[in-house]
Amino acid sequence: MIVYGGSALVGAASVPRLLPPDNIHDLLTVAARIANVLFLGLVALATVTRLVPIMKSQGIETRVSALLGTFLSIALAFLPKAELGPIWSAVPTTLILVGISLSIVVLRWLGKSFSILAEARRLVTEGPYGIVRHPLYLCEGVALVGMTLQVLSPLAVLVAIMVVTSQYRRMINEERILRQAFPEYAAYAAVTPFLIPARPRRSANQASEELSTKAIDPQV
Repeated sequence: MIVYGGSALVGAASVPRLLPPDNIHDLLTVAARIANVLFLGLVALATVTRLVPIMKSQGIETRVSALLGTFLSIALAFLPKAELGPIWSAVPTTLILVGISLSIVVLRWLGKSFSILAEARRLVTEGPYGIVRHPLYLCEGVALVGMTLQVLSPLAVLVAIMVVTSQYRRMINEERILRQAFPEYAAYAAVTPFLIPARPRRSANQASEELSTKAIDPQV
């Protein structure tokens, strides 16, 4: 909470220095900075108000992947920005703005179930979580692409790959603990894509019936 709250305050203090914006890129930068402050503040609030976990993952790997996935992308902010010109500079800034704004929406749905480590609090299956099982990571991925394009260097690409790898392991670890804590997760996962929307969502009842049929007759 202290890390996110402090980062939100630092970000908020930097906004006045960006005003007034001189062009569309500066305007997008201000909007992205404000969205980031709101997101960090919301994360800090969620950390304080979240439910007590009913089950936690064990092992060093789950903690390392969660921490790297959460904080490693910050390194991109300290790398020198590429000279892209005013028009092309607007593209990564727009991706960052869209990614962070959508992350705010998803985090509002996740609410008191938010966690950094792989922990089970309450199963959320509606809203963005009715479209894909990991919408927050998808939205953060959009912002990550924008941050990487702002730097556009081999080191930035390496950092991005490490973040994506850590986030993938983080999703796998979270799914494992959710399956253990919530028996209904299997039916939810059967009708909801992992990360990328790919098909119309079937009902949970249909999935439950299919899973029951397969359990009775593995050849189905």
